[in-house]
Amino acid sequence: MSVPTSFHTYSIPMRTRFRGITVREGMLWQGPAGWAEWSPFLDYQGEELVPWWRAAQEAAEVGWPDPVRRSVPVNCTIPAVDPERAHAIAAASGCGTAKIKVCEPGQTVADDLARVEAVRDALGAGGKLRVDANGGWTVEEATQALRQLSRFELEYAEQPCASVEELATLRTGLARRGIEVPIAADESIRRAADPYRVAELEAADVAVLKVQPLGGVRACLEIAERIGLPVVVSSALETSVGIRAGLALAGALPELPYACGLNTVALLADDVVGAPLIAVAGALPVTDLVVDSAALRRCRSDDTRAAAWESRWVQTAELAGAGRG
Repeated sequence: MSVPTSFHTYSIPMRTRFRGITVREGMLWQGPAGWAEWSPFLDYQGEELVPWWRAAQEAAEVGWPDPVRRSVPVNCTIPAVDPERAHAIAAASGCGTAKIKVCEPGQTVADDLARVEAVRDALGAGGKLRVDANGGWTVEEATQALRQLSRFELEYAEQPCASVEELATLRTGLARRGIEVPIAADESIRRAADPYRVAELEAADVAVLKVQPLGGVRACLEIAERIGLPVVVSSALETSVGIRAGLALAGALPELPYACGLNTVALLADDVVGAPLIAVAGALPVTDLVVDSAALRRCRSDDTRAAAWESRWVQTAELAGAGRG
């Protein structure tokens, strides 16, 4: 199995270190149905890469269901920056909802409180705030942190603990203590052998779905239908090509009760399209993209990284059974 003849690899610096990442890498190509992005994070290995591959194949070869909406409300994303920077990002975003990173290694709950307070000030009393800990807290740490953060009337806390069982324990404990912070599950769905265990254990109030790690738009639509929880569509820090797949999912969902986490292109220092998918007035359009050839050249990986991505793609295609009769 060889890579697509028109594949492009990219390496784009992040404007701010985000989830430990300073450079976002991936692979793009154009198929009969359109452009596809394949950009699994480097900590994904082996069989974990296959859903990302299937999502890219869907985009390139099949396309997506027709949308039921042409505009998707989105949140701004606030990295684990100082309060002044957090305030500036939120104020300039034009969004009425903000997702704020917390539990950053080397920082404290006091840092988180200051950052969230700054964003609350920027968005005002009517703004909606959600925090994302990426599974970094223990149940006890999450309980104590969310007790303090709850004064900002959080819309929800995303993946405060690592495991589904911990989320279930935390959710029950918060309710018992009268701490009104709903729980959203992200990694416990996208990196789980059984994404429905979150619902079975009543471990979350909201399901966060990401197209690439869950195998494509249609796979996510099936999860959304079966999981029995309200859904938020979020990104995996893609270029606008990958974000377009997220918008295809958000555009096709029967209901969209929350702003989506798809406004992350602004975290990248560059993009591969002429008109990057960056929110205007808190929304993104469900629209076609024009990939820019000059931008592809500008963002191209060096030969070593390009070869590594080509090898990774071939290995993953073999795991996915591509080309088997």
